[in-house]
Amino acid sequence: MKTSILGSLFIVATPLGNLQDITLRAIDILKSVDWIAAEDTRHSRYLLQHFSITTATISLHEFNERERTSKILQFLHDGKSIALISDAGTPLISDPGFYLVREARKQGIAVIPIPGSCAAIAALSVAGLPTDRFVFEGFLPVKKTLRKAYLEALHSEARTMIFYEAPHRILETLLSLSICFGGERRVVMARELTKLHETIFTGSLHELMQWTENNPDAQRGEIVLVVAGCQAREKTHKNIVTEHVLHVLLPELSLSEAVRLAAKITGERRNVLYELALTMKGG
Repeated sequence: MKTSILGSLFIVATPLGNLQDITLRAIDILKSVDWIAAEDTRHSRYLLQHFSITTATISLHEFNERERTSKILQFLHDGKSIALISDAGTPLISDPGFYLVREARKQGIAVIPIPGSCAAIAALSVAGLPTDRFVFEGFLPVKKTLRKAYLEALHSEARTMIFYEAPHRILETLLSLSICFGGERRVVMARELTKLHETIFTGSLHELMQWTENNPDAQRGEIVLVVAGCQAREKTHKNIVTEHVLHVLLPELSLSEAVRLAAKITGERRNVLYELALTMKGG
């Protein structure tokens, strides 16, 4: 009986812009695998030609990932090796690939990281904001109401926050951040990292908004925002207000009704208020 030998799936980071940022190992892998699954095969052609990589390519993007995953898994079960790349940086970080990786691991296929460039980490490393604890939030919701709710949930986040944003939405996003976090919150905008027009701006959200409005070039290219976390004094003020509201409501109303009204008054999430209310009632 013939024993099936599974192929390996390599997750290969590629340069953000400067082609010299590719690793020697990444070049070796891209040359040696049987297929390269690329987010956009036309976009990746320039990179592959630059390094004389002639490996066959197959597309895998957000619109065909589930369908294409079946074909790639079949290749892997046939013993073929596959490298997954995105248009730039590390695959899966706000890019396609999660479904493929999850299914490959479920089926016992080796998934091997080939590390390298990542816009989020590159921006964080030069931001001058705390790096010991941070959270990557990717792209914010496009709809204003959803974006507002999303940011309100992050109001008390103490860790440094990293966001990606499209150039045509940057001013709207900065306005939303300023309204939710306050115009004085520290922020770093890193755009076009490793490219010819790389720009890194440091200041308050209010200052960044003004600078971006007055500089059309700042509204172009790939953008990473690194936002300072909530300081202790900000959290203390909000907690004092929230606790005071619950202190007034709890003696007069049921716990669930007090939490419901407190959420309307303070804007805090109900699950947070519920836990706080239980603690205040000694339960």
